[in-house]
Amino acid sequence: MAEKKPGIDQALIRDLANILNDTDLTEIEVEQDDLRIRVSRNGTPVAMSMPAMPAYQVPPATAAGQPAGAPQGAPEGGHNAKNAVTAPMVGTAYLAPAPGSRPFIEVGAVVKEGQTILIIEAMKTMNQIPAPRSGKVTEILVQDAAPVEYGEPLIVIE
Repeated sequence: MAEKKPGIDQALIRDLANILNDTDLTEIEVEQDDLRIRVSRNGTPVAMSMPAMPAYQVPPATAAGQPAGAPQGAPEGGHNAKNAVTAPMVGTAYLAPAPGSRPFIEVGAVVKEGQTILIIEAMKTMNQIPAPRSGKVTEILVQDAAPVEYGEPLIVIE
């Protein structure tokens, strides 16, 4: 007698979709036994072509323990830390949707809450980072295609 395959658990798919909505994730994948389900939502299309990534080298530390050549405006640089948008994950920050494209934002630009201000690529997934509040961009603390750490200040919105 032929073995009957169980149907797709639609309740599980709905639960995964709700998790996407609740957490602002763009994609979630679950694997159980031989069943694998991936749920993603379409947001603003993001070009997936990636620039050639240079090898990242850790700069030598200064006497204060800070990397030499650290971006100006780091927390010790005097910007208002409470207005800084920090990295929600570890990855590579991109200031434009594709190489050679116009950046999402520039210093002096006025942004609205929820507007995409940059992309962080983590584990080959492009994650759009929205502005947490409306305001004027006063500093961009990260360079395009630079590695970022969780909690690192990226952009200051006043």
